[in-house]
Amino acid sequence: MTDSQQETTVLTSQDLAPAQPSSQLLQRYQDSLMGVFGTPQQVLVRGSGARVWDADGREYLDMLGGIAVNALGHAHPLITSVLTSQQATLGHISNLFTSPTQIACAEKLLQLAQAPAGSAVFFANSGSEANEAALKAVLRHRQSSGKGRILALEGSFHGRTLGALSLTHKAAYREPFGELIGGVDFLAPNDISALEAAFADDDVAGVILEPIQGEAGVKPIDDAYLLRVRELTRATGALMVLDEVQTGVGRTGDWFRFQAVADGAAQPDLMTLAKGLGSGFPVGAMVGFGPQASTLLSAGQHGTTFGGNPLATAAALATLHAIETSGLLQNVQQIGAQIATGLQAIPQVTEVRQYGLHIGVDLADIAAPDLVTTARERHGLIINATGEKTLRLAPPLNLTVEEAELFLSRLTSAIADLTASQATSTASKDHS
Repeated sequence: MTDSQQETTVLTSQDLAPAQPSSQLLQRYQDSLMGVFGTPQQVLVRGSGARVWDADGREYLDMLGGIAVNALGHAHPLITSVLTSQQATLGHISNLFTSPTQIACAEKLLQLAQAPAGSAVFFANSGSEANEAALKAVLRHRQSSGKGRILALEGSFHGRTLGALSLTHKAAYREPFGELIGGVDFLAPNDISALEAAFADDDVAGVILEPIQGEAGVKPIDDAYLLRVRELTRATGALMVLDEVQTGVGRTGDWFRFQAVADGAAQPDLMTLAKGLGSGFPVGAMVGFGPQASTLLSAGQHGTTFGGNPLATAAALATLHAIETSGLLQNVQQIGAQIATGLQAIPQVTEVRQYGLHIGVDLADIAAPDLVTTARERHGLIINATGEKTLRLAPPLNLTVEEAELFLSRLTSAIADLTASQATSTASKDHS
């Protein structure tokens, strides 16, 4: 073994990127990275379970989970061991070859989704990429069927790549880039009359929607609406695409959200997944239900170099195994209900939308972004604001009873702290 090989075997990430105080690291960030995210809130250096530590040694309870990504929390021993052993065996092979983990992961997803014979999976690297694949499938169907329109929903978020952005409703995300993919119409969520009117001319190629809109503040699409979408798409030959990037892989207490709708009667033609699928390792997937949906894209019409590589699918397999064998679907339901009950007892909380550990919280009298800052800086709590008065929670699926109580305690203290600060500020202004 050469000296360079020996050195490589003993190097760690800390050797390559030694720790410094947060202030120095944030300055280096601003000097070297593009500002598309603004200035990061903290520099995080370590995690364990539902807790993380910053470069200055402060500990936080992570109730956002990397935005619904860290399904098993930070540094889960199973994920760590599987990724380590897989990298030591076979890390990447390109899409010219396959691997046992890729095949087994696809089979497991089809089993958990209760997909019919002839169903199949396409692996990608992210939710946006999974939605790009789904959109390309819909565009193929649009071309072959001659139907021109694709329906999405107001309040939707499907990603920031060009195709996914075309399906994302928020004007601030879309308008800076001019013309996107044409023929996309946005409908009001849960308005069945508007949905039926959109199908009246028999010109709809596909409908894509999230069963619960995460970026909009964890807002559900009614079961009746989802079932009507399924009826209309079947009757007209249009495709139904469910974006379960946030809601899939146990987040809501079912493997996939559509399974909670009339015993799976809203099973789509295509379903997209990512976020929690790899417990922090980048992996996305598009699931085609049945042979027709699974053959919309033929050889050479789509691809990815990294998607579905041995590391990504090993991480996904380990995640699915841990959720299945550790009773985490039940834990998600129980801990989610515990958190919802505690939140409803807080006077400043006006509404709680809780679906497993996918939770939206509406507030009165205080601004959600201010609460996020106060909770993080003064009470060691990581939460997320999706609007001026709305919080989103997406903690690890293995959150414990004790951690849920700690969250409620820290959030209550943060609200009291912020309310007191606002009262003092108001009194000071009145006095002056």
